[in-house]
Amino acid sequence: MIPRSNDPITAIATAPGKGGIGVVRISGSNLDGIVARLFNVSLKPRHAHYLSFDDAQGQAIDAGIVLYFKAPHSYTGEDVLELQGHGGPAVLRRILQRCLEAGREWGVRHAEPGEFTQRAFLNDRLDLAQAEAVADLIDASSEAAARSAMASLSGAFSQEVTALNERIIHLRMLVEATLDFPEEEIDFLEKYQARPALEAIITDLQAIRRQARQGMILREGLHVVLAGRPNVGKSSLLNALAGDDVAIVTPIAGTTRDRVIQQIHLDGVPIHIVDTAGLRETTDEVESIGIARTWAEIERADAVIHLQDAREPDDQLADEITRRLPPRAPILKVFNKADLLEMGSDTIFSETASDPISVPISAKTGYNLDVLRKRLLDIAGWSPGAQSPWLARERHVRALEAAEEHLAAARIHAEHDDQVLDLFAEELRLAHEELGAITGQFSSDDLLGEIFSSFCIGK
Repeated sequence: MIPRSNDPITAIATAPGKGGIGVVRISGSNLDGIVARLFNVSLKPRHAHYLSFDDAQGQAIDAGIVLYFKAPHSYTGEDVLELQGHGGPAVLRRILQRCLEAGREWGVRHAEPGEFTQRAFLNDRLDLAQAEAVADLIDASSEAAARSAMASLSGAFSQEVTALNERIIHLRMLVEATLDFPEEEIDFLEKYQARPALEAIITDLQAIRRQARQGMILREGLHVVLAGRPNVGKSSLLNALAGDDVAIVTPIAGTTRDRVIQQIHLDGVPIHIVDTAGLRETTDEVESIGIARTWAEIERADAVIHLQDAREPDDQLADEITRRLPPRAPILKVFNKADLLEMGSDTIFSETASDPISVPISAKTGYNLDVLRKRLLDIAGWSPGAQSPWLARERHVRALEAAEEHLAAARIHAEHDDQVLDLFAEELRLAHEELGAITGQFSSDDLLGEIFSSFCIGK
């Protein structure tokens, strides 16, 4: 769990390494004394000041722009001071050290990972979904992911969830008021049209869940393992999909001894492809280690491409791969070297024509690679043209699924008319809490610690 004290905090806010500009940030409940100690001038809030950054002896460390944001009009909701100097690591470390020295009297300490954003959340500058979007925007690996992360940061996802929750709260208010006054003998479900209202909420929740699923795919991508016998063309296929020679290709069986991981983007979706050692019996110690790592990758894969030689299909290995795969992880059977099939040999083509998990290809000529790419997106659950307007995380999808389960249970209770209104109300309450966990209305300290500790220092 990261600290929650009110101590002023400071950190370098820009990424490690050399750059034209580097930023050191300080945040605290009142920074006027620290500002005076650092610069001995009065700073006008939200105005840029060009000043010298001096050490304790008055010697210049650097010169740059200083911005002062007074609470609550800042990123964290506290006073925030930003020193923008040149982006050399040594310079920034000296500026940071000077901030710690100047603020020692006020208890300034080095910020923990994610602590600036955590304070923004605790001070109601961001809800939890927006705070997570800050990290997602930084980590976005495609333009589509960056756009969706920015939409989440602006509150698009939170607004959808909050609006839905308000409808649940309204329904809860009505049913609980009815429970408080049983002598009125009101037919609650009929009088307040509770059943149609509940159905409308479930329908809209399902739509949000589908969008969230798309947003999760866009954020996290798909972990796909290339598996098969030696020399079936796994490395050639990886190179063809990546559009570069990222793996060594030779006619010698067993060339790949270790994992080769490459990220590609299909329709903006990140696909993490893992080339692995060919699966076979061997006495070679190094190759055996590579094969063990292949099975380890298969056991944690989101999907496996079982690559086979189109001239010698191998169903026996498919059975072993299926046994090792995680539950619900699919196998895509891909038959490589289709360009080498004899004229008139159309067995593979006829068998796979109507099979959504089989496709013949040629990694050498590029034949059917577009079909393979589409099948990968299908496996990921990605619907082209149905891109989520915001990013989502696995925990968001789980919360939406749990809320839907509670609302489905409420629907069942509603079939008993007003006889079990207390159970109806309880399921609404549980759905309300699940949705509230997305924005941070109901969140444990452990969850907050896990989320913010994954941020970079200075953010």
